[in-house]
Amino acid sequence: MRLVIAAVGKPRDRHLAAAIEEYETRAARYWPLEVVEVREASTRGTSPEQTREREGERLLERLPPAAAVVVCDERGDRLTSADFAALVSAARDRARDLAFVIGGAYGHADAIRSRATRVIQLAPWTLPHEMARLVLSEQLYRAGTIARGEPYHK
Repeated sequence: MRLVIAAVGKPRDRHLAAAIEEYETRAARYWPLEVVEVREASTRGTSPEQTREREGERLLERLPPAAAVVVCDERGDRLTSADFAALVSAARDRARDLAFVIGGAYGHADAIRSRATRVIQLAPWTLPHEMARLVLSEQLYRAGTIARGEPYHK
């Protein structure tokens, strides 16, 4: 079992990049973690739909074929941290790869949504993809501490 964070774009802000790296490093102490970044599609002369589709194709190419795919979207299911930890732990117990997908500025392509086994929200509002990645990586770390009964999650 491995966890994959698949995201459109690299963090541009160095402070956010450092925070993301910190939590991804912490999460990797608990779960086998792989980060996949795909290039943002150019928006010049294209519609938001075309941009979404191009980014979706890039993401699909990089997802593990047998992974359960979880789309991160503000319209998804709201989970508590304990619920999220249970989701990740269940994938570990089934020895199944779990890929969390964070879309670009225009969201997720239909092809990504149709591949998803679950859609979850990281917040009830839209987050920039850098912030979504930070929230996700922190929650993966928190899920690890919950799974091991450690005191980080109070």
